[in-house]
Amino acid sequence: MAAMPRPAEAPLPLVRILATGGTIAGAQIPGSKRGYQAGVFSIESLVEAVPQLQSLARLEVESVAKIGSQDMDETVWRKLAARTAAALERPEVAGVVVTHGTDTMEETGYFLNLVVKSDKPVVLVGAMRPATAISPDGPMNLYNAVAVAAHREAGSRGVVVVANDEIHFAREVSKTNTTQVGTFRSTSRGLAGLVHSGRVHFYAKPVRRHTAASTFTLGPDPFPQVDIIYAYAGMGAELIDAAVQAGARGLVIAGMGDGNLGARALAAAAAARQAGVTVVRSSRTGGGFVERNGEIDDDRHGFIVADELNPQKSRILLTLAIAQGRAPEQIQELFYTY
Repeated sequence: MAAMPRPAEAPLPLVRILATGGTIAGAQIPGSKRGYQAGVFSIESLVEAVPQLQSLARLEVESVAKIGSQDMDETVWRKLAARTAAALERPEVAGVVVTHGTDTMEETGYFLNLVVKSDKPVVLVGAMRPATAISPDGPMNLYNAVAVAAHREAGSRGVVVVANDEIHFAREVSKTNTTQVGTFRSTSRGLAGLVHSGRVHFYAKPVRRHTAASTFTLGPDPFPQVDIIYAYAGMGAELIDAAVQAGARGLVIAGMGDGNLGARALAAAAAARQAGVTVVRSSRTGGGFVERNGEIDDDRHGFIVADELNPQKSRILLTLAIAQGRAPEQIQELFYTY
């Protein structure tokens, strides 16, 4: 009796890697014990340094930018969003990995979470140590990021950040330490999952709207000016007044405690709102909710509260909302929805 033919193995999923630079592609400065330059190495060289990636997925690579993420701006965001969307529209692409510096990774991740219209996985990954360090964290982070992007259950979870064996929802994650590899934390709703040596363990899916269900688009170019004002004891009106005079159409207040402001700063924020500037109260604390009509009468002043979003993510949501021409009462509902 003839042997039955063995079924052909299914091809590995195709993952496209979009590179923007960052510490993961950084190199130490010759003669320096500490300093380094971000974005030195090409994405091709980063992939070649981790040959084990070939067991996870077929890879395509593209360089979108070569910057430290402190220089991330609207121009790069627009290009990155467009290249991400173009990759995900291809039926053969299973997911996208974005290599990125850690300084503004949470902002880029949340921006993509709002404007990319796809259920396919988008994974941001970076490193806290440059590629030439004694013990770089980039190679394992990249390996784990590709494993997540290629995983059959990774879709419909929105944009995620992979670092230090953890998977974070882009909406929830924040950088919390200047130098340690365990810098990323998701304080309000916890981790999206864990990934250890390429083995992926997902937890619950996100509860807020994102990606394919989002109503946001890139909108007009350029975006409206939205500034963040950091509150402090004894704060006056000067910073708020200066932002308004400089043309800000929106202000996010990184308030004390539950988004609070002292009397003089509160009066300036109220005057800004009367002048047509949209004002959002967030918090500088790094965790918790900003409650509406707590110590400040938001209804009377016409303010919006950030709910769980930190100031930097509040700025992104407010920017996109103003760009869509949303009224303040609609914008408040967006902060409860996204």
